[in-house]
Amino acid sequence: MKTGHRATIETQQIPTEDVALDICLSNGQKISVNILTSDQTEDVLDAVATNLDLPEDLIGYFSLFLIRESVDGGVTCESHHRGNISYFIFSYLTLGYRSYVCFFYSYWDTAYDGDVMDNRVGLSLLYAQTVSDIERGWILVNKDQHRQLKSLQEKGSKKEFIHLGQTLKYYGYIKFDPCITDFPEKGCQVIVSAGNNELNFHVKLPNEQMKEGSFKVTRMRCWRVTSSQVPLANGTTNTCSSSKCEVKLELAFEYLMSKDRLQWVTITSQQAIMMSICLQSMVDELMVKKSGGSIKKMLRKRHNGSIYRADGQQAVKSPPLLDSPNTNREQIVKLSTKLSSMSLLGISASNSANDISGNDFHGNYAFEGIGDDDL
Repeated sequence: MKTGHRATIETQQIPTEDVALDICLSNGQKISVNILTSDQTEDVLDAVATNLDLPEDLIGYFSLFLIRESVDGGVTCESHHRGNISYFIFSYLTLGYRSYVCFFYSYWDTAYDGDVMDNRVGLSLLYAQTVSDIERGWILVNKDQHRQLKSLQEKGSKKEFIHLGQTLKYYGYIKFDPCITDFPEKGCQVIVSAGNNELNFHVKLPNEQMKEGSFKVTRMRCWRVTSSQVPLANGTTNTCSSSKCEVKLELAFEYLMSKDRLQWVTITSQQAIMMSICLQSMVDELMVKKSGGSIKKMLRKRHNGSIYRADGQQAVKSPPLLDSPNTNREQIVKLSTKLSSMSLLGISASNSANDISGNDFHGNYAFEGIGDDDL
């Protein structure tokens, strides 16, 4: 797929030169790494790990995310696992937006937490991200759980804090903005969360009743992302022009509802592509695990066979204590913090339906049938 923005980046000639790139951690801490504009994303991950003294065998558990904050407060985020870092440089230095490149853990199976926590730097990174997810409302806590978490923070018990966090609802999930689905009926408002190898739906039915359910990625036979141009809601005509239309994105997946019944479920959301990226990364992780492989990344050796270590390294700072929970806040809310709105950078009114091609149809190698024991 080539969106208009991505095509612009590919044709943009960015000279190879040294740049200092600020990387944000989940606790708001910034570190600066010196890189070349021609470097690959993996090179930047290496540099960040070197700066933090994160062991090379843990780098595969983390990824870079581009956060973009527009002048009206809108936020866009995209994860990049591979590719030339010039994409980030172009966005970071030349777009008319505030942009942040962030370093977060990027796996779905929480069993990998144990590998990360065995290292002091990995523990600090995972702890900081868990605190951040709780504060932004992605992990749900009640008053008693909040009291226990804060007590563990005060004691400096990071591992115990994470272990308690693992028991909480939506730990390890990404929560998307409210959108629309056709399940269980057309026009339902839904909040979608991705995690634990599933898409979780919290649906508001037309009769105002709330329902919750999950769709396992292993029961999705395939999925696709489509785009179309539609008139703006406040438009006066039924035809689109560059200034009077917007891109409508949909994620649809074919789901095995029962042993012999497949059904398409559609989500209409500007974050549909990011949802698809999440599904694909879940499948990739499942297939690696099924084949007996590991998500650990073995770095290619540089600088005459050795890993270059910077003269100065930074420690991961502990985030502040959790704020008191707001008892009046609904558990399901539209998040407005910098990292809350996850969608693909580069989707704008200039895109056309042709930007989403047949390549955005995803067959699922992790698809499993339903046996009699599952019914």
